[in-house]
Amino acid sequence: MLSLIAGILDLNDEYSSGETIVHMMKALRKYPADEVNIWRGNCLSMGCHAQWVTPESINEVLPRYDVNRELVITADAIIDNRKQLCDQLEIEYSTRKTITDSELILAAYMKWGKSTPKYLIGDYAFIIWDKRRQQLFGARDLLGRRTLYYHHVSTRFAFCTVINPLFVVPGIHKKLNESWFAEFLAIPMMLDTIDVHSTVYEDIKQLPPAHSFTVAEGVVTIEQYDELAASSHKLKLQTNGDYVDAFREVFQEAVQSKLRTYRQVGVRLSGGLDSGAVASFAAKPLLQEGKVLHAFSYIPSANFEDWTPKSLIANETPYIQESARYIGNIKENYLAFEGRNAISEMDTMLELMEGPYKFFENSFWLTGMLEKSQEQNVGVLLNGSRGNYTISWGDPIDYYARLFRTLRWTNVFQELNDYTRLMRTGKSVVIPIIAKQAYAYLFRSALAKKKSNIPLVIHPDFAARTKVIDKLMHHPVGLTAYAPDEVTARNNQFQRFSASNHIGTSTTKLSLPYAVSERDPTSDPRIIRFCLSLPHNQYIQHGIDRSLIRRSMEGYLPDMVRMNIHARGVQGADWIYRMLPDWGEFRDQLHKLCRDSNASYYLNVPQIKQSLEKLGTEPKLEYAFDLDARLLMRSLIAYRFIKQLS
Repeated sequence: MLSLIAGILDLNDEYSSGETIVHMMKALRKYPADEVNIWRGNCLSMGCHAQWVTPESINEVLPRYDVNRELVITADAIIDNRKQLCDQLEIEYSTRKTITDSELILAAYMKWGKSTPKYLIGDYAFIIWDKRRQQLFGARDLLGRRTLYYHHVSTRFAFCTVINPLFVVPGIHKKLNESWFAEFLAIPMMLDTIDVHSTVYEDIKQLPPAHSFTVAEGVVTIEQYDELAASSHKLKLQTNGDYVDAFREVFQEAVQSKLRTYRQVGVRLSGGLDSGAVASFAAKPLLQEGKVLHAFSYIPSANFEDWTPKSLIANETPYIQESARYIGNIKENYLAFEGRNAISEMDTMLELMEGPYKFFENSFWLTGMLEKSQEQNVGVLLNGSRGNYTISWGDPIDYYARLFRTLRWTNVFQELNDYTRLMRTGKSVVIPIIAKQAYAYLFRSALAKKKSNIPLVIHPDFAARTKVIDKLMHHPVGLTAYAPDEVTARNNQFQRFSASNHIGTSTTKLSLPYAVSERDPTSDPRIIRFCLSLPHNQYIQHGIDRSLIRRSMEGYLPDMVRMNIHARGVQGADWIYRMLPDWGEFRDQLHKLCRDSNASYYLNVPQIKQSLEKLGTEPKLEYAFDLDARLLMRSLIAYRFIKQLS
């Protein structure tokens, strides 16, 4: 079940927890719910604003009080490894089909206590009151797919799935966390912040992915319970076919475990490998259930003229159509969202995200697809958003550079022969690029100390006051948008929590207003651990990138998609085009920003003026991927948020 959970523990009962939880639950009324319940105890009250998704969750009552065990649970959870848990917990076969996910979590807690989250696979955040131990225990899933915010002072602990209901708790104020905001403005990539404990508000903290907390006698203890670090153990099989079989087995398990809903199932389908792989492994099991897979695909505006190079595909319709036809059992929905753009959705997005955000290019169609999913009674919406780092990982140049650096000349030149033939280029072009990449590490320490030439949104004085530049200089994210190599980039995705936290936060907050559960099989811990265990030569073979997924999808995806090595789909190429009718208003708002002394305290007004002048009154469509254009949009989003706080 998807839920919005809330609660307050007030040891002194200075402010009636029973009254406070009522106000917190009222603040959740803007979200749809199938059932709303409150449980009250001495000094503790918890609530659940439930959205039923799975068959087992229908009519489930949360919070749930287990009289015999003296435990109370409220949960926002869909557990994927139910069979494994039932076996480990020796659940009776007669009840396995009907036992709820929250009941499984309680049974696991009785067996494993604080180690419980290590045994759970799925998307979850849950809180358990252990009356016998007089402690509150909670956890957030390994990938942070569900959110959990909290506030703590010596005698009071309040929590909620989203932020705003916490402001009805006495003593919590809507004060800007300048450290968080500085990181948000200074990091040029999509990442919000590297501090996964903090939020945009000073009084509100966030439980990071893969962490649990315990509250006992007024003391809060935060602990990391697991990690996704690459294991030293590498999977060694005899043939390529063995690796393909192993991949298909674990991927089918990951996909199928996420189809569990009494409603319909959808997928965000592009013309690429990742979402296509998810759709192909979902369509057949759904057919056996008598269901069709609802595919939602974004396409550019009808009059948009593709300006992108041949290596990029702005309109993926032909590839999507071919995948849907080949896979079968798919109902296609091609969505252009005419009249909607990044600025028209800005206020809605600020409200949904409860703070500033960076993914403006696709914001309107992310919410638009959720609206369409809701209209078609979709309970689970699949995607393959992290496939680039798992199932379809593998950059040839980076791989060849590693072979080059370790003096594996035979392997390099065998691969180069195939690569240059396939890419229709010459070794004289590719070898210098590989050599530069191979020995780039010699210069990285020096480059890391240099300031990036990427234009920054943050005002230099605000950056200096918060010391954010120095902080980022010593972090893998740094002040550039790229990792030094693909292995580091992948490790940053899964060994550090900032990327997972960012994705999980946006996923939760965007989906809740539509009562749709977004599930990503490419981000399943079983898939991540499997992919991290593979030797690198499974990802690059015979000059072909993303070799594992291309081989594994034979018979599952059409060759037009499966073996497309010359062009990749690109979404968001038309965002400037969509903005043209509102460009005058956009410029006016930015000029207003530049005159606002409150904005100039945080934002780099001289840079904003310079970027405005560059783009002019009639911007080129090619500016869609321009750093100055992105800076202007992010500046306006930050400004509107600041105005809401003032």
